Parts: sequence; C-alpha cells; structure tokens
Amino acid sequence: MTIRLNRRTALGLGTVATAGTVLGAAAPASAAENTEETPTTPARAARRVAAVFDRHSTEAGGNWQAYVSVADPAGPPVVAVAADADRRIEAYSVNKIAVATAVLDKVDRGLLTLDQRVDVTAAIVVPGGDGIFSLDGAYPSSVTLGHVLANLLTVSDDTAVRLCGLVAPAAEINSILVAKGFPNTQVEPVANPNRFFLGTSTPRETHDLLRALVAGTLLSPASTTHLLGLLRSPVAFTDGIRRTMSSDERARVATKAGWFADARHEAGVIFDRSGAAVLTYALFADGQADPDNFGATHPAVQARAAMGPKFLAAVDRIAGTGRTFRAPTRRPSNGG
Repeated sequence: MTIRLNRRTALGLGTVATAGTVLGAAAPASAAENTEETPTTPARAARRVAAVFDRHSTEAGGNWQAYVSVADPAGPPVVAVAADADRRIEAYSVNKIAVATAVLDKVDRGLLTLDQRVDVTAAIVVPGGDGIFSLDGAYPSSVTLGHVLANLLTVSDDTAVRLCGLVAPAAEINSILVAKGFPNTQVEPVANPNRFFLGTSTPRETHDLLRALVAGTLLSPASTTHLLGLLRSPVAFTDGIRRTMSSDERARVATKAGWFADARHEAGVIFDRSGAAVLTYALFADGQADPDNFGATHPAVQARAAMGPKFLAAVDRIAGTGRTFRAPTRRPSNGG
C-alpha cells in the first residue's frame, strides 16, 4: 500500500537517521541560492544537496519521500535529506535493482549463470509494457540471463521481470532480500509463483541497498561490477538525474527510475572522478500534476533533472569512499 504524506510534513530537522549524521534535512527553498555550488567538505556538500532537493521538490509539488547521503572519508555518510525515509511505499521499477540483486546472488552461489538461456514466449510477454521484448513481434526466442538483466536495468523491460521470475520465484527473491537485511524491500507474490508485482521498499532501505552494493557487501565483485555497469551505461535512464549531463558526467551516475500511475521515482549513486561512491540517493515522488505524462516534462521528473547536475557539482570536490568502479569507455559505432 502506498501511503502519501505531504513533503512539508515529512521533511524536518531531528529526523532519526542511522546511516550517518543528519545535516540540513530541512533547508528552506531559498537556501539553495545561499549555499556553495561546489563545497569542499562533506557537511557543506550535504547542506547544498538538502537545499537543492528542497527547492526543486517544492517547485514540483506533490509528495516526496527521500533519503540522500554524502560520503565522508572520516566517518559514516553525512545524511543530506531524510524525508519520511522509513515509509514503506510502492517502489515500482526501482525495485528492479532488488530483483537483479536476487538473481545475481544466485549466480554468485553457482545456482545460475549469466549465459544460461530462458525462452521468451508470446505468453510471457507483457503486451504494451516498457522495454523491447514486447516490440519483437516474433516468438518464441531464446535469450541469455545476461540479456534479460541488461534489459531489466537499462530500458526497464517489464517482460524481463517475468523472465527473472522463471529463475528466481517471488518467495525466493523475498527470502534473499530479507537475508541481506532488507525486510521492507519485497516483491508482491501472485498466484503464479514465478510472477510478481515489483512490490515495496522504503527510501532508507533502497539507499542502504545501494550503499551495500558499492561497499561490496551485497554481491561478489564480479556481480557488483556487472550490475553497476548496467546502471551507468549510456542507454540507462536519462530523463531524470542524468538528463542535462555530458556523456562523461552520465558515466559517473548509476541510476534506476520507476514510474507507474502518479508515481515517479529514481534511485542511484554518484561516483567521484576516480570511481568511488560519493553520493547515494533514493527519491520517491507521487501526487504531482499531469499523472498521465510519462515523459521528461512530468513535474517530478523535471525536478530530478534540475537536481542532478547540482548534486554532481555539490560533491565534485568531495572524495568518495570504498572500492573504485571505473566506468568502461563506450563510444558510438557506425557499423562495420
């Protein structure tokens, strides 16, 4: 169930945040003009991020639940935004990261391989859904599990969710996520054990799952690199946080969006220039105007597009923490 809370009610100083120190979680909208664009300390960067979030979420209206932190080499992350961060809400396609995590966990344990094949039948295709499998127009086809995950996390393919269910049923996905410490990040089972709705999470758990991923405690090094590579690829979501960035800047951001009904969500990680994680965000929004607009001009998507370059600038002089993940060089091809 999605429970809505006005952003003004949800956002406030004194929010309990176990991932780090809360700084500036209730900056007024005007504060965005009074904070440094490129600060040099994590605390000041967090204040800038808080001010930017407050300004653009206010402009977009509706309800916002969010959790954003800035890495601090001297200690735990500094929490910039903690807006109703423990409310369990429908995560929609943001939870495709969690589904991919469960599948890759089985790969890590030797139960699956990325080159094993699944069949894309006419019966399993979600008609009219997001992604490309529904556009094939010819079935059946046989694809690798690696191809399924690539479609799941880049073009947010809905049929890929069902294909994941063939190798990781709903109950197993949920048990894997609970075992990893994410009891609120759960898919919603249906009568068919191999199918499910994408289910729920909280801003804090989505944030913490991403932090665990970049810390190397969620998956094996190979699976971690694979998952992040998909989320950082040029074809991954670009309407929101990454919209007005250069190709090099986009490669510094791993992101996944979710959209359904009136909700527009996005969660991800910004890396410093060396490839270490420096900012982690989970932004959940609903209740804005124009709910039937699933394009780049929806108010919440516009807000995230405005936040993205400012978030990047806010941490551009801050060092990330943990393992470094260098984005592979990708260049357009002219065939041949």
